Amino acid sequence: MKDRWVKKVCRFFCAACAAVLLAAGCGKEKADSLSELELEQNEAEETAEEAVQQEESGTVFVYVCGAVNAPGVYELAGDARVYEAIALAGGLKDAAAGEALNQASTVTDGERIYIPTAEELEKGIVDGQTAEVTGTDNQGKININTAAKEELKTLPGIGDAKADSIISYREANGGFQTVEELMQVEGIKEGVFNKIKDRIIS
Repeated sequence: MKDRWVKKVCRFFCAACAAVLLAAGCGKEKADSLSELELEQNEAEETAEEAVQQEESGTVFVYVCGAVNAPGVYELAGDARVYEAIALAGGLKDAAAGEALNQASTVTDGERIYIPTAEELEKGIVDGQTAEVTGTDNQGKININTAAKEELKTLPGIGDAKADSIISYREANGGFQTVEELMQVEGIKEGVFNKIKDRIIS
């Protein structure tokens, strides 16, 4: 009788110990799960914060051409400066007139940065949105050798494509010798020329 009672007590004690150990194990698993969940939430918050910061700063693409060693389109931070774009384009050539534009200015997305040579600068051929020389004379006429794209587009019948063609032609041929030479540009015939001839100079 006594042995049976001892066995019952032992079985009860073992069951109680097992229950305590199981509860402790579940508690640990629960704690581990909570820790993992908190870690995942923290990582998600950090990732979201980084994404917001990247979106706020952003990136821009600029086209650097002219007297640089490696002309091309480059990606920069949204607050980058012109001199950084020039550095990505391999730096200035020996003949470059880097003083023709403000290298400390901030770049803008889609900007075309043209670096003239010293010879071009002497001739007044300065092209690009960052250029300090304007393409308009004191009588309000557009100088087709120095005007930037946006200035050329103010002329009747000159849109993006024709403005780009004018700039490409003068870069390839060293500028226009006469206003009539403008009719050598692709897309500009006598009809268009007659509309703008009184508003341009070379």
